Amino acid sequence: MREIEDRGSRFEVRDQITKPHASFLAPCPSGFTLIELLVVLAILSITAALIAPRLPSTAGMELKSSARSTASMLRYLGERSTGSKNIYRLRINMTDNSLSVTRKLQNGDEIPPDDPLMSRKTLAKGVTIADLQSPRVGKVTDGEFIVDFGAAGLPEFLTLHLCGAKEECFTIAGYPQGGKVKLLAGYQEVTL
Repeated sequence: MREIEDRGSRFEVRDQITKPHASFLAPCPSGFTLIELLVVLAILSITAALIAPRLPSTAGMELKSSARSTASMLRYLGERSTGSKNIYRLRINMTDNSLSVTRKLQNGDEIPPDDPLMSRKTLAKGVTIADLQSPRVGKVTDGEFIVDFGAAGLPEFLTLHLCGAKEECFTIAGYPQGGKVKLLAGYQEVTL
């Protein structure tokens, strides 16, 4: 706004910038105040404290993944042996905690399977085979156990217990002549 003043013989033109009279109308500096930042940090830390205990641990996830992979392998071996009329041999080694699959030929020789799903590693590091139970041999806790999958699939009822580092376990139950495989949380005694 321009004002013209009469000061004697000369006129002065001066620019007057209108300023608000109240301080709450003053322009705010950009950025956040310390109080605002502290409130946001408090909300984020409370949210993290509520969510973090519900997240699964890495070891627990590896155990669950290994149990699922083993159950899938048992189911797939049953389906593959009945569909192709080949004999597949599953070697369960409880000494070094490993599972391996071979295909048994007519002359008795064993060759690696041609299917990549059967040759992949199913047990993660830190996952152990606690024991294996079958009606034929009972409970086995060490050594190697061999299961032959023939034209009828899994020949006998089989229970396999996988355990992790924190005493967490999963039970895998394979049922004969139907291809049904159950995966159960915890160490459970399963019967037919």
